[in-house]
Amino acid sequence: MKTVTVDQLRFKKHLSVIEQITLKDFLHTWVGSSTKGLDDFFQLKYTEDVFAKMEITSNDTDLLISDDYYFRYITVTKDNQIVIGVLDMNSELKHKIISTDEIRFLPFL
Repeated sequence: MKTVTVDQLRFKKHLSVIEQITLKDFLHTWVGSSTKGLDDFFQLKYTEDVFAKMEITSNDTDLLISDDYYFRYITVTKDNQIVIGVLDMNSELKHKIISTDEIRFLPFL
């Protein structure tokens, strides 16, 4: 994953239902689990605060994804890049662009 600053990204203000489902499926595949069963532990909800994203619904759920990063949300930029918002061990929000090598299933791109 490539780390970037937030000023380098242009997030979408709205995600279609297809984009939402695809991001959720992609995330479950990317973390190595099927969507069945994982939904009970790892629930995502769609929000449109500052930008559109799929985020964890419970503060009790921490998902360690790589190198001491905790997942917070997944979204898409206006350039159709998948971006994951993570907290590092210092609780700083970082944005990770998923490389094309890591993308296995993206029908909306």
